[in-house]
Amino acid sequence: MHVQTPTGLYDQGGSIPTDEREEVATLFIGGHWITGTGTFDVTDPATGQVIGQASECGPTEALTALDAATQAFPSWRSTPVETRSAILHRAADAIRTDVDALADLMTAENGKPIAEARGEVLNCARMLEWSAEEARRTCGRTVPSAAHGPSMVVTQPVGPVLAIAPWNFPASMLVRKIAMALAAGCTVIAKPADLTPLIAVAVTRRIVDAGVPDGVLNLLTTTDPGGVTTALLDDPRLRKVSFTGSTRVGLGLAEANGTRLRRLSLEMGGHSPAIVLPDADIDAAASAIVASKFANAGQSCIAINRLYIHDAIADELVAAIVERTRALTLGHGSTDGTDVGPLINAAALTKVSGQVDDARAKGARVLTGGAAWRPTDESLTGAFYEPTILVDVDDTMVISHEETFGPVLAVYTYSDRTDAVARANDSEYGLAAYVFGRDIAALWQTFDELEFGVIGVNDPFPVRPELPFGGLKNSGQEREGGSEGIDAYLETKAVSLRW
Repeated sequence: MHVQTPTGLYDQGGSIPTDEREEVATLFIGGHWITGTGTFDVTDPATGQVIGQASECGPTEALTALDAATQAFPSWRSTPVETRSAILHRAADAIRTDVDALADLMTAENGKPIAEARGEVLNCARMLEWSAEEARRTCGRTVPSAAHGPSMVVTQPVGPVLAIAPWNFPASMLVRKIAMALAAGCTVIAKPADLTPLIAVAVTRRIVDAGVPDGVLNLLTTTDPGGVTTALLDDPRLRKVSFTGSTRVGLGLAEANGTRLRRLSLEMGGHSPAIVLPDADIDAAASAIVASKFANAGQSCIAINRLYIHDAIADELVAAIVERTRALTLGHGSTDGTDVGPLINAAALTKVSGQVDDARAKGARVLTGGAAWRPTDESLTGAFYEPTILVDVDDTMVISHEETFGPVLAVYTYSDRTDAVARANDSEYGLAAYVFGRDIAALWQTFDELEFGVIGVNDPFPVRPELPFGGLKNSGQEREGGSEGIDAYLETKAVSLRW
């Protein structure tokens, strides 16, 4: 493995804007940036250094945000679609203008390599632009007249929305929710993860400064997500929740509705399989698999976790994957050339290490990696783990059934395509899957049989604004992005007229 160290990130002349790196008034409620009941530190996961602070929100502030969102909703839903669209376009322009500063902030707070952070920020701009365009296409339809008169199907915004975003893609996941909700005419209460609040503040600031009226978009930072969300869920004025995070928490949100139905979008855990067919391009497949697996240190719900390789090409492909994995550079994400940064915290390291230890104890072999990484640079104190390839993995091992969320790839072999598909589908999760090969008939048959909502065919990153994103089974419900994404924020009315 190679090492990269930080270069002046926290120097006086560093590229992260001081006001955003050290933000304190991070609650945005009713058009005002305010402080809350206290503050909490935000740290760099690579070094443990405090890079700023965020305001602590409690139930009182959360309900004040709901007051603001409820009061602003009638006016916002009636705002001409051209106006809503123009605001989102201006927000996209602002984010593009500040892409470098925003990427620096994200890397400091999340740990991902700067190139990945920059790509995520640009995806925020693309999502805002796509949503701006979709705002103009929330059309209903007319139904052929019956004997007594015509009928129509019309749509309308669902109402105030709680948008809960994770730490692993702290800007794009938040913006994807905010943008579609605003485009549909909904008001929003956004809650980022407590590990990554500052990038959420920074992108929210640019969106509201583009002309969003007071109360339409609100932001809550907190280390007590349970208390804040419970207060909001207990209030019938909240009409929808859009959540991205763990399956455990998502299922808990579904149960929390109790006797009151509320629209709920869930994008939860994954355990993504990849099936490599015997005619796959070895070099292309190896590069794609390594890119998918180790982006964001494997901390992605669509990262390849389970790799099924046909016996005929297994040795050659595994060798190519190991070669590329060994060439990855570990270090601080702010340094050019870093491929893999730290895991988000010590708990993540414990989980990854435990899965590898369990697999080893049950007979798996480690071809590269397999241990926590100890850099020679003493400033890098974070939870680094070596990019790892495991072979001789079987279904008795924990890694075969539980999402890893770290830089470990489990490799299996197969001789029959039908068996590989069955093993890939044998999971409670159904978010993303991958197929590599050349025979279009075999590729088509394979992706058609896979029980997953997002599928990459020779594509390691099958996510973009134009495509709906979401999972089957315990990976979620409803979709974000694509033409389908705005439907999650709209209600449908049937109108029958009688003359």
